[in-house]
Amino acid sequence: MREPIYLSKDGRLKLEAELKRLKFEERPKLVGEIKRARELGDISENAEYHAAKEAQAHLERKIAELEDKLSRVRTVDTDQIPDDRAYLFSKVLVKDRDDGEEILYTLAPPDEADVDNDVISVKSPIGAALLGKAVGDVVEVPVPAGIIKYEVLKISRD
Repeated sequence: MREPIYLSKDGRLKLEAELKRLKFEERPKLVGEIKRARELGDISENAEYHAAKEAQAHLERKIAELEDKLSRVRTVDTDQIPDDRAYLFSKVLVKDRDDGEEILYTLAPPDEADVDNDVISVKSPIGAALLGKAVGDVVEVPVPAGIIKYEVLKISRD
């Protein structure tokens, strides 16, 4: 059996919406493009036909990937996450031991990471280092520029 994928309810709904869009909007468009290209005549030298067929193959692969992913999704009830340690979907306030800067990270599965908003993957170096830590713990995170030392100040779910 393939590895389960843990997502929030919103993350699962986004995947379902993307799959629905691909199947019921994008797929019919491509079928129409293929039909129009066929009507142009000889398909053996019809660039539009070949481009549409290639796009269709790409789309079908993406649909299959999303269906596989959704079959493995385990939805996490974020209200049930304890706040004694940093878990998936925890919000973790850390303080940089070198410059005193405080950063609030949200630990998320890779599919829901959004680095621009400090929602980091538990598979990233910082996310992996914070996972399982408690308030007061100090973590050392090896990054390309050296080692970052963070102190965990607060853990919450909201």
